[in-house]
Amino acid sequence: MTNVTMVRIYIKEGDKVQGHDLMREIFHLLHEQHRVRGVTVFRGVAGFGSKGEVHADDLLRMTVHLPLVLEFFDDAAKVAAVLPTIQSMVPAGHVIWWQANCATPTP
Repeated sequence: MTNVTMVRIYIKEGDKVQGHDLMREIFHLLHEQHRVRGVTVFRGVAGFGSKGEVHADDLLRMTVHLPLVLEFFDDAAKVAAVLPTIQSMVPAGHVIWWQANCATPTP
């Protein structure tokens, strides 16, 4: 078993950072700059945040900003190196992380 840090980032479709798509910027940061083990992006069908505004996928809404969850894991040092940048890109309280165990492949 290997100890890893799991990270989950909550944003919405259409969120921007410095005029660029936030999801793509975070994805690029994790893939190209920090080369984390892997990233998965989940697209929600509905959600609401601290303001209580509901974002849902339905035919009556033409512009929907559905919830997105980016999730990744890596060793604690690599996660600690990238977290400050991510936290500066997303609103406070939208990044959570925890320790987990990862099964290592047997030779």
